[in-house]
Amino acid sequence: MPEGAHLLVVDACSTDRTTSIARDAGAEVIQREWRGFIDARLFALAHVHTEWTFMLDADEVIDARLRHSIAALDPQYLGYRVGRSTYFCGRPMRIWANERILRLFRTARARLRTTAQAVQAEVHEAWSVDGPVGDLDGTLEHFSYPTMSAYRSKFDTYTDLEARAARSTSSQATAQSFWAVPRFLWLLFARGGIQDGWRGIYVSFWSAWYAATVAWKAAHR
Repeated sequence: MPEGAHLLVVDACSTDRTTSIARDAGAEVIQREWRGFIDARLFALAHVHTEWTFMLDADEVIDARLRHSIAALDPQYLGYRVGRSTYFCGRPMRIWANERILRLFRTARARLRTTAQAVQAEVHEAWSVDGPVGDLDGTLEHFSYPTMSAYRSKFDTYTDLEARAARSTSSQATAQSFWAVPRFLWLLFARGGIQDGWRGIYVSFWSAWYAATVAWKAAHR
C-alpha cells in the first residue's frame, strides 16, 4: 500500500470474517445495512478523507502491474481508468476483456451516475470526473461469476432493479427482443464470444437478451 494510503471497507453487515480480516489488514471498517449500489458507493466516498480514492469491489483483485502503476502514479489528471477483465466460471471472457473504467480519482472531483437505460435505476453505476482522465497499466481482475447460478442470480437481480425504474410496453419489449438476435451474433463473432466455447455462447446469449428482459419485466410490473 502506498505511503499515506488509508484503507476503508464499507461492509453490508456480513456474517462471515470480512470485518475481522479487514481490520487485521489495517482497514477502517464501517458497517451499515445494504441500501443499493449507488447509495453504498456515495456513502463510502463521503467517508474518504484522502485526496485520492481508488474504489475496489469485494469480487475484484488488482494485479501486480496495476499495483505498481498506482504506486508510481504521476498525478497529472483528475482520474485514471483501469482495464478490467471479468471472469465467468473460472475463465476471463473475451466479450468483457479490457473494459476501461474510472476507478482512481481525486476524491473531491468525483461524480457517480448510472449507465442503465433508466436513469433512476440503482445499478450499473460508473464514476466520472469533470476534467482530464488518463489510463493506468495493468488489469483489474473481476471474479463476478464463479458459477452459472451466480450469473443467473445477478442477471435476475440487475434486470429487476432496472425494470423497477423503467417504463415499457409490450410493443417496445417485442422490439427489444427482435434486436437481441443481431446483438447475440455480434457478441459471438465481433466480440469473440465464440472463441470462449460454451462459456462464450452462454454469456453472449444472455447478454444479448438483457435489454429485452428488462423491457418485458417493466411492461408487466
